[in-house]
Amino acid sequence: MSKQISLTLPDEVMRRAEVLAGHSGRQIADVLTEAIEESLDPFDLPASEMRPPAQWSDDEVLLAADSMMPPNEDRRLKELLDRQQARILTHDERIELSGLMHLYQAGLLHKARGIAEAVRRGLRQAPLP
Repeated sequence: MSKQISLTLPDEVMRRAEVLAGHSGRQIADVLTEAIEESLDPFDLPASEMRPPAQWSDDEVLLAADSMMPPNEDRRLKELLDRQQARILTHDERIELSGLMHLYQAGLLHKARGIAEAVRRGLRQAPLP
């Protein structure tokens, strides 16, 4: 089910949406719809991770608290960040970097939720500042 609404967008946001739509051969409405969906999607977390941490089992809490980015993705993220700092990223690398940053942020959020819940339950000590 979909609902139609009207929005007033800043000129710069509209300009960027027009450019993106032009480059991708899509309608501006489709570009904006996708952007809104992605911004409201909590990092593509599976439904099981959408549950509040208070509903997780102790094992799920500890697994989240100890989670890390896979080594190959972590290594590639560091390479791309170095290339970005050196200002030598290609267009495809920018897209790849964006995707890896998205995964990194999702993982960091999941880990933080796990740590906070583990501390709340007394499964772990609070991290030192």
